[in-house]
Amino acid sequence: MSTEPLRVLIVDDHPIVRRGLRAALAADPGIEVAGESATGADAVAQAAELGPDLVLMDLNLGPGMNGAEATRRLLELPRPPRVLILTTYDSDADILPAISAGATGYLLKDTDPDELLTAVRLAAAGETVLTPAIANRLVSRVRAPERALTAREIEILGMVAAGRSNQAIARASFITEATVKSHLVQVFAKLAVDSRTAAVAEARRRGIIP
Repeated sequence: MSTEPLRVLIVDDHPIVRRGLRAALAADPGIEVAGESATGADAVAQAAELGPDLVLMDLNLGPGMNGAEATRRLLELPRPPRVLILTTYDSDADILPAISAGATGYLLKDTDPDELLTAVRLAAAGETVLTPAIANRLVSRVRAPERALTAREIEILGMVAAGRSNQAIARASFITEATVKSHLVQVFAKLAVDSRTAAVAEARRRGIIP
C-alpha cells in the first residue's frame, strides 16, 4: 500500500475560498495541497507541471476559461488528474457540461468538511462522487429522457433567458433561425408551456437554468 500523500490542486477564483479549502484538506494528514489556481488556464498549466492526483475545481472562474472547459483540457494532459467539481451552481446548465467534460464527481460548497475529505479520496480513486441532489437530478434525466432537455436546448433556453432574439441565438450558435425555433418547440413541449417567458420561468423553477 502506497504511503505517498494524495496531491490535490485547488482551483477557485476567490482567495478566501482557497484558504478555507486548504485548511479543510490539511485536516487529513494523507492529503497534500500541491498548489492553487485562480483561473482555468493557470489550472491546466499547473496540473501539467505539478502532476496532482486530483483537481478540486470550481465552475465559475471569472473571465476566460470556465471550470467545465478546464476539466476537459485537464483530461487531455499526458498524465490527467481526476477532477472533482466543488461549486455553488446546481442547475442542469452547470452540471451537464461538467459531467460531459469528464469530471469524476460534483459537490456543492455546503458539503460537510468530513464528507469533502471522503469525496476527495473516493474521486482520486476513480469513484463517482455526487451530492445527493445532483445524483437525483441525473437519475431523473435517465429515467425520463423524453422530458429532459438536451444540452443544446438548455443552451438556447439560457440565451432566451438573457433576452436574446431567435436571430441572435442563431448567430451565436451557428445554426439557422428555423433550427432555433425547432429547438424551442421541443423545449415548450417538454416543459408544458406555450411561451418564451413561461419556458424561462418553468426552467428556473425546475433548476434547469440558473
